[in-house]
Amino acid sequence: MNRFLAPLLAIFLAACGTTADPASDAPERQRIRVGAFKDATSYSQALQVWRTAEDLNAWIGARFRYDMSRAMLLSESQRGRSGPLPIYPPHDFFTAPSGVCVDLSRFAVETLRQIDREAKANYLMIEFSPVTISGNTLRLHWLASFTRDGKYYFFADSKRPGHIAGPYANAAQFIAEYSVYRNRTIVAFRELDSYQRKRRTLAPKQSREERRL
Repeated sequence: MNRFLAPLLAIFLAACGTTADPASDAPERQRIRVGAFKDATSYSQALQVWRTAEDLNAWIGARFRYDMSRAMLLSESQRGRSGPLPIYPPHDFFTAPSGVCVDLSRFAVETLRQIDREAKANYLMIEFSPVTISGNTLRLHWLASFTRDGKYYFFADSKRPGHIAGPYANAAQFIAEYSVYRNRTIVAFRELDSYQRKRRTLAPKQSREERRL
């Protein structure tokens, strides 16, 4: 290749964002401003204005900002030292739409469940091979999902806010594609109805007499 063209090609590929930065869940580059989306002055008004996942997604694309400092606080390393931080509830997130992947996915799932129950909004938790940033270990990533006409769609991704991926036959199909896009190995994934960890409920021990009955 011409030695003068090589640097130009590298700049072009970087500008196009063909490869995602594997060390961050933040958006790849400055997003193009969304031309049309349904805005609202309050979260309660938004619940009246928005009707579909597309309405919600357009607002996310225009408003969401990634908070890297919060990502560090929510890392496995920091949570092990100081305990878990609360995830922003939807009405707080609407007022100040800045946070990390789990804040965004909670906002999307809980909001879509209110405006379109038929969409069956849910969480997709992805476990990547861990990366370390400034001494903090990052492993988990959260998105939101919904179904339509028997197909699966995924959105509210802090890596590409305002993007809806789909349709897919199932989550596994999306995961295979997403691993390539993120340039990271996905160790496991789970479809969940909540972002909160559920405590196991242990059955009470039975006495020997009860077991004989």
